[in-house]
Amino acid sequence: QRRLVESGGGLVQAGESLRLSCAASGSGDRLYPNAWYRRAPGKQRELVAALTSGGVTAYGDSVEGRFTVSRDNANNMLYLQMNSLRPEDTATYLCKAKILGRASDAWGQGTQVTVSS
Repeated sequence: QRRLVESGGGLVQAGESLRLSCAASGSGDRLYPNAWYRRAPGKQRELVAALTSGGVTAYGDSVEGRFTVSRDNANNMLYLQMNSLRPEDTATYLCKAKILGRASDAWGQGTQVTVSS
């Protein structure tokens, strides 16, 4: 079964940077990773960044100018470069992928990002 695997999370201090990666692994449905979301304790899941196949990006208001989403098409990887991290960026970051040929999405298990002040 094909699945999404996120990596790159960790504990950093405010102002530091992290780079998250999302990879599709296994066999089965083809996945096209196209967005990052995050979920903080007590809060709803929110869009962090999205990247269309045509290269159009969209960012959440709170990360605009600090985070950058990119893709490695050859390896079907999605990345999220996070700079100038703030304590309020602390959350589980989830990768979302379109399941090609289906009207549904796939989600990874998430990677934890913790930013200390």
